[in-house]
Amino acid sequence: MALIAGTERGFISRKESVERFTKIVNFIEKADKYHGAVAHFIDGKTGKTEPFFGKRDNGADLVETSFFVQGLLAAHQYFNKDNAEEKNIRQKIDKFWKGIEWDWFRQTQDSKFLYWHWSPDQAWTINHRLIGWNETMVTYLMAIASPTHSVSASMYYSGWASQDKLAQDYRKDWGKSDEGAMYTNGNTYYGIKLDVGVNKGGPLFFAHYSFMGYDPHGLTDRYTNYFKNNQNIAKINYLYCVENPKKQKGYGKDGWGLTASDGPNGYNPDEPVEREDTGKLTPTGAIASFPYTPTESMAVLKNFYLNYGDFLWGEYGFRDSFDLNNNWCSPIFMGLNQAPMTVMMENHRTGLIWKLFMSHPDVKAGIEKLNKEK
Repeated sequence: MALIAGTERGFISRKESVERFTKIVNFIEKADKYHGAVAHFIDGKTGKTEPFFGKRDNGADLVETSFFVQGLLAAHQYFNKDNAEEKNIRQKIDKFWKGIEWDWFRQTQDSKFLYWHWSPDQAWTINHRLIGWNETMVTYLMAIASPTHSVSASMYYSGWASQDKLAQDYRKDWGKSDEGAMYTNGNTYYGIKLDVGVNKGGPLFFAHYSFMGYDPHGLTDRYTNYFKNNQNIAKINYLYCVENPKKQKGYGKDGWGLTASDGPNGYNPDEPVEREDTGKLTPTGAIASFPYTPTESMAVLKNFYLNYGDFLWGEYGFRDSFDLNNNWCSPIFMGLNQAPMTVMMENHRTGLIWKLFMSHPDVKAGIEKLNKEK
């Protein structure tokens, strides 16, 4: 999706973009697959699975697959020319998309949930049910939209938005509170009512990853509209940083956006609650929130570039994060955090990626199915 935005903005030519996407679809065609899904990490030369998170992580990752497909379906709509190269891209995207067995990832036929991982030699050993509020809404939306291996739209409510005790306990466990344990929240923070979300909405990437292709303006369920809900999450995050209860250096109107990123003590999913506020500022947090908070996001973009750019800006844009309390800046550029900035800025400016993705006929059909469940 970032490549599409870059193509449209003239950073690369359409010809260069076609060459890159041809490489992507040829690679994924040969890569390891598990009931159609791919692994979280794949060796770039061989296409073989990299068990990055340990021996159990040696198979399918349905969530990462859904993020990837979200981008591929946008590309399917973008490369619409009637020539051999662009036809090839569309055909190979179509083949991959239709080959993913979303329904198989229920684990059992009567399961209310989709499951995140599957291992070819250890089966469902990780046993991680997909329960929101978090970044995995797109997985249910894609599974519902599949033209070949779909799940019932009712699974959105029985799984993702489940209010069963099991789901409540899951949210309480990671959120360390009862706020949002029912999926719905209903509390008011800084004068802003939060319909859905654990604590004060969680790390900001929850409002980004599922909504780079899916236009949240067009996603309304029984509980909220997701543009408004995401906007409220971003505003709460902003107001927490303005209040700055832990007196972190650099926080304020032009220093906010708590989310998951690299940190001086490793990767941490910062969020606007004191126990998960480690003091690091992550450019993608506020900048990928541009559609929700354009004025507040622009203040961060200018501040980080103009005032901290001598150490924060490099050959790939902003480094992943920095912590002024510890005089630390991340040495890495994380693609996972870079791309959302590009995509969501473009969505704010023109809606390009939203328009492309939402124009796909299978996506349209999936949204229709979900709307019938309201």
